[in-house]
Amino acid sequence: MITIDHITKKFGQDKVAVKDAVWTIPDGAITGFIGPNGAGKTTTFKMVTSVLKPDAGKILINGMDIVKQPVKAKEQFGFVSDTPDNFLRLKGIEYLNFMGDIYEVPVRERTRFITTYANRFGIEQVLGDKILSYSHGMRQKKMIMVALIHSPSVWILDEPMTGLDPQASFELKKMMREHADSGKSVLFSTHVLEVAEKLCDQVVMICKGKIQFQGTLDQLESKFPEDTDLETIFMEMTWQ
Repeated sequence: MITIDHITKKFGQDKVAVKDAVWTIPDGAITGFIGPNGAGKTTTFKMVTSVLKPDAGKILINGMDIVKQPVKAKEQFGFVSDTPDNFLRLKGIEYLNFMGDIYEVPVRERTRFITTYANRFGIEQVLGDKILSYSHGMRQKKMIMVALIHSPSVWILDEPMTGLDPQASFELKKMMREHADSGKSVLFSTHVLEVAEKLCDQVVMICKGKIQFQGTLDQLESKFPEDTDLETIFMEMTWQ
């Protein structure tokens, strides 16, 4: 569970990237974080993952304050960023084992995990190659595996479908559903409204740094005339 309690982030004197945001990511659900470019999604994710410190408010991950208890809080989640270009001179298997060591994942457990997920993504043949030689999509698959190697209770993904082929996107959606159905939580940002509509148990909508809505899509659609499609709702709520 993630609890975002009145967080605000400013850049300089005038630019408020996130303003007094209050929302909750429950266990056992997939939450989609949607909003136009520049709405505050990435800034929020950077605060949740401790890359940035909020100017006000607090963020709790499974009850642990990300500012006051950063190490314990970070142990609770796995994060897939929108830029998968990390440790490019390592081999894929070296990077996975490196992260397994950091999270103290037993060798037998991590070996089983790597074999299973490399097979699901179809990258078992390239794990011995340097990440530098991977395509963007292959690097993204590797980052997804890294985020899950320690079986985190919270999974955070920033635009995770970018660069993935249709089969990998389908497999990722299955993984997200499995993660939520096991009683854990998934938070991901997306610009693809069809993905949010088909995959999410709830959505959080942000515009100009302010949270406009949190709830199910049925609850969101009930605020508009019958048969109003999600794209029209999104445009009306984010381009006022």
